[in-house]
Amino acid sequence: AYRKAGAADLGVHLAGGTDAATTVSATATLAARAGIRVFATGGIGGVHRGDAADVSHDLTVLARVPVAVVSAGAKAILDLPRTLEALETLGVLVVGLGTDELPAFYSRRSGLRLEHRVDDVAALAAICDARWRGLDQGGVLVCNPIPEAAEIPAEDIAPVIARALDDADRAGVAGKALTPFLLARIAEATAGASVEANRALAVHDAAVGGALAVALAARA
Repeated sequence: AYRKAGAADLGVHLAGGTDAATTVSATATLAARAGIRVFATGGIGGVHRGDAADVSHDLTVLARVPVAVVSAGAKAILDLPRTLEALETLGVLVVGLGTDELPAFYSRRSGLRLEHRVDDVAALAAICDARWRGLDQGGVLVCNPIPEAAEIPAEDIAPVIARALDDADRAGVAGKALTPFLLARIAEATAGASVEANRALAVHDAAVGGALAVALAARA
């Protein structure tokens, strides 16, 4: 088993000399500290289904650090409407890259409209530059939908996620153990298709993140 560290856990690991896998909140914190403006991930954390009080620290950290996170939206296991609402409340700028909707991780569409859209990384870099250099504001969530050839349609993945959530509830799984449990259940139920989709979106996010970093460097 591996340990997972959020931003709040970093001091413990630094003081103790221990290692852990970093969440989006921890990665964003370390990136900002090192002067790194962009990183890519599969999907951010957010508000969990059925418990509006269970909110990932990813959201509050993104609100304050000047970093752009490129992802395929928030994880599909989450309450996406409440997650988007929380991002807006916290002042995180959410921008769709080539999309008018919040992507739903495995699926390109969620039905949730975004206020802001760009169609190229040059425009995205200009927005980030204005936000950070001109306004000294916090993070940007770049919503980069999974490639069409790799997506699992929402109508196919939704019942799988619902069953995984029911399994977690019956097993009493919660907290940091919940996401790994759900992803494992979903991978099993889809015969690995969800894992392949995850890989495809991660590669796509990394490509866009690299292009955005280059575009930002050109503006320095």
